[in-house]
Amino acid sequence: MSKGNKEQSNQSQLEANSKIDAIKQLIFGENMAEYSQEFDTLKKELEKRRQELSDYIDDTRKELMTAIDNLSTDVNIRISDLEESLNDKATSLDEKKVDKSQLGNLLIKLGESIKS
Repeated sequence: MSKGNKEQSNQSQLEANSKIDAIKQLIFGENMAEYSQEFDTLKKELEKRRQELSDYIDDTRKELMTAIDNLSTDVNIRISDLEESLNDKATSLDEKKVDKSQLGNLLIKLGESIKS
């Protein structure tokens, strides 16, 4: 495009925008500033609510992570306690278990001593 055409295009764009602004003024009149202010108020309120929700989500996430860590620690402690208890029971059973071979030898000796 030539320089003249660009200027003409810019001029026609400005005229179109000017006409649109004039139509807005006719339709909305004095209320335009009031609408704009209300929209700005609503935007600020929405942003405030969005930030509150974001903060609430972050706080909830931190609380959940803490709860999960505590639960994990508690489960690990309980598993360790159960493993220790199981090992103690196994050791106790090993100590109480009588060796069949040894019992057989003792009974043979007892039988021989009764015979004699």
